[in-house]
Parts: sequence; C-alpha cells; structure tokens
Amino acid sequence: MTNKWRPATTLVHGGTLRSQYGEMSEAIYLTQGFAYDSSEAAEARFKGETDGYIYARYGSPTNDMFEKRMCALEGAEEARATASGMAAVSAALLCQLKAGDHIVAARALFGSCRWVVETLAPRYGIECTLIDGRDLANWEKAIQKNTKVFFLESPTNPTLEIVDIAGVAKLANQIGAKVVVDNVFATPLFQKPLELGAHIVVYSATKHIDGQGRSLAGVILSDKEWVDEHLQDYYRHTGPAMSPFTAWTLIKGLETLPIRVKAQTDNASKIADFLAEHKHVAKVIYPGRKDHPQADIIARQMSGGSTLVCFELKGGKEAAFKLQNALEVVTISNNLGDTRSLITHPATTTHKNLTDEARAELGISPGTVRFSAGIEDGEDLLEDFARALAAI
Repeated sequence: MTNKWRPATTLVHGGTLRSQYGEMSEAIYLTQGFAYDSSEAAEARFKGETDGYIYARYGSPTNDMFEKRMCALEGAEEARATASGMAAVSAALLCQLKAGDHIVAARALFGSCRWVVETLAPRYGIECTLIDGRDLANWEKAIQKNTKVFFLESPTNPTLEIVDIAGVAKLANQIGAKVVVDNVFATPLFQKPLELGAHIVVYSATKHIDGQGRSLAGVILSDKEWVDEHLQDYYRHTGPAMSPFTAWTLIKGLETLPIRVKAQTDNASKIADFLAEHKHVAKVIYPGRKDHPQADIIARQMSGGSTLVCFELKGGKEAAFKLQNALEVVTISNNLGDTRSLITHPATTTHKNLTDEARAELGISPGTVRFSAGIEDGEDLLEDFARALAAI
C-alpha cells in the first residue's frame, strides 16, 4: 500500500489482506482462536518472538484490516477496534490514568462521555475539571500539577461548538499531558486531529464509518509508542474488542464513506440555510455557515462543514415535538451519521441526564433540535421540513 493515495482510494484498498484464495471482498475470519504448527510455535507466538494471531480478543485478520485502513485514513501509526464508541472513549482515557491523576475536559460532551469523566473516573480517585472549551484561557487555568489528559469533542454534541485543537495540544505539550479528541462529528474526512497536534483520536464507528444503522463499533488511533505503553495491555485484558463480523461490516462501510459524507453534508448545508430564514427558528448553528460563532477556527482546522445541524425553535419543547412528529422523510432517532436523515430532541434524549443548569450552560434549551442529514434527495428533505414547520 502506498501512502500517496488520496482518501477515497485508501478507503477502498487500504490494509487489504488476501488469503491464498485471492478473494476480492475481504474475508471474515469468524474465529475466536488460532492453531499452531507445534508447541514450540505456540510458545514463540506467546513470547512475541514470532508474528501472528493468538486470540480474537487480542486481534484477528479482519479486525487488522479495518484498523490498518483507519490508520491510513487518519495518519496514525496504530489503531485498536472496539465494540462501541463508548468502549473506545473509556479505554482511551482509563488506560493511561490512575488514582491521583487529573483530567481537564470540555463540558460540551456527549452525555455518556460526561458520565465517564464526571462520575466514573472520580470513583477511582481520578480528578476531573469541566470547562468551557471554546476559550483556550480556560484550559490553561484548569491545569494542575497532576493533569495528565485533556479530553474534548469538536464539533461538540449537540450544539456544534468548536474547540481549538492545535491550541489545546500546545498547552498539553507544555506539561506532558495527552490530548484525546472525539472526532465523530467532523468525520475523519473533514478534520485531522493528529495533524493538529492531538495525541489520541477516538470514534464511534457506529456513526459515519458504518453509517447505515447496522453496527455498534468504535476505534482508538494514536502512535505505536502510546498504544504499546498504555492501551495494549488494557485492551487485551479488559476485553472491549470488536467482533470480526462487525469489522468486516465497517470495512465495507469505509469504501463508500466519502460519497455518503459528501451527500450528507450537501443536504445539511441546504437544511441549515433554509432553517436560518424561517420564522419559527430562533437560531441555527452549522459549521458550514459564515455566521457560525467560531468560523475563524473552523477555517483553520476543518476542510468541510458537517452532516449535523443544530437549531432552536421559538416555541420550546412543544414546538420541537410538533416538528419532529410531523416529519415524514426524517426519522426520530438519537443516532447520527446514517444514510437516513434523523432528528432528536437532546434535552429529552441524549442529554436528558444533565441538570437544567448544565444543559443551559451547553446552550441546550427546550427548543433545541439536532438534525443528522442523510443521503435522500435534498428537495424532499426541504419539502419535509417546510410541511413540518407549518404544523407548529
């Protein structure tokens, strides 16, 4: 494989491993164990003296193909596939932290991510400080002598705030801390956190990477030294491994990722522009629009907009529910990055466990709605929203 391939080519051919049969579609090695030619061969494999697979919880040929293809796309040296996005987040954080360490995290996080840093980590003696991640000064003020990890999403869920990844990475490098970026909303096509200075990138591969509502999956990417020193043993012994069948599904999903994300982004842009002019809409936040509050940072670190649109309806929860219930093409679902257009009301779904005060801090009001654009005809989506808004 050449490293000169462009993303669309890499996502079709990267990491391909063929058996002696020369199959075109990647093989699914649906096995939990592997055989050895001799006792001596097994001993050498377990000692690490020879290459090869030992147990599917540690790795398999199918998982290896997915991980290598993701590395080629992301510009990472190593990757580990996980059973879900939250397995990736939890492993990426906990594998490198111990009691007495400190996390600085942007407060604008997916609800389960906030639970990990705000509730789970302190149970094990790991301190956490949540900040408004939009201001670099807040990251600097939150640093303590025991700060080991900075954790952030950008764009954030659901309000599409932007964090200056390069700026955060510069601060982290000054104190020897690691930056973990959840890059789901940007997709690996529109933002490259490792190139911006981040150390670890995580994805819920359930979203755009599969992108067709089939699989739960996640992936962690970094350099080989960090994976070997921190992640490898945690991964092997705690068991967040991905199924080989899921890995195969994701490999096939990656082949069409650029086509799907382009169509989704085009549709999201059209819907954002339409909503911005509508009388029932108080506010639209979309990274592809010039009126985004952090358009200058977006121009520096993103090469495209987003498949997501966040908007606020003037009529609060009642208006949001009326809109969602009146839609015909768009489906009510808390997933995102799907070929189908999806919509959800964060205050009662993805962020329902936060207090009213915490939601207000994040800009999530009773009228806030998150739209995930699919690949349907854009005109059908526009007509669907026009009909639904008329129902309010």
